[in-house]
Amino acid sequence: MPRFFIAKENIQAKEDDTLAYITGEDSFHIARALRMAVGDVLTVCDSDGCEYDGTLEKIRDDVCAVRLENRRSAKGEPPVFITLYMAYPKGDKLETVIQKAVELGASRIVPFESSRCIKRPKADKVEEKTRRLAKIATEAAKQCGRGRLPEVCRPMTYTEMLAHAKEDDLALFCYEGEGTKNIRAILEEAHSPKTISVIVGSEGGFSPEEASAAQACGMIMTGLGERILRCETAPDYALSAISYQFELSN
Repeated sequence: MPRFFIAKENIQAKEDDTLAYITGEDSFHIARALRMAVGDVLTVCDSDGCEYDGTLEKIRDDVCAVRLENRRSAKGEPPVFITLYMAYPKGDKLETVIQKAVELGASRIVPFESSRCIKRPKADKVEEKTRRLAKIATEAAKQCGRGRLPEVCRPMTYTEMLAHAKEDDLALFCYEGEGTKNIRAILEEAHSPKTISVIVGSEGGFSPEEASAAQACGMIMTGLGERILRCETAPDYALSAISYQFELSN
């Protein structure tokens, strides 16, 4: 069933009647690409973790009116808010990382620069690139049944990233060097965290100085098994472990 995210202010409740208005590219997609008709059904998400069964009542290129019923919590939302901090990888790997991270439960993705990043964003392309990545996240959220629209943030410096990550209940610094703790043990010992940060490096990983700075900020140094993972694989590993511990084990 087609799935659409809308702002909460686009939902209007009047007595026993609740209508939602889908606008912009999504309304055009309904009218032109999907060729849906009045009476067709779809799923509407309010971007706050709830979803509705919807029936199309009016279709135009610029706005579609949908009658909403059966409000419920979206099953596709994880019980913890996860932010993935991803150092810039080479090529178009970041696009794949974002797509898979959304499918695996990340609620926010933040690119950042580290000393070993080979690719760095051009200042005049940041806004355009961020919009493109946000669109990839939106499409992934629709496909996998999320109830919230994951956010793709503007890139941060390494120092900014650490300052933000340390505010979460649990901050995992994925590191292949010495002094790490098994991610399974870390998650088993965690006391019902509401927010989790996952920090992953680029192809070259992190320098010892960066690892020391992270540890000084309170990051938990974690290893991801005995094998060396590619930078685009490491987020999937960590997010899957979190899902297993806090979703599938309950």
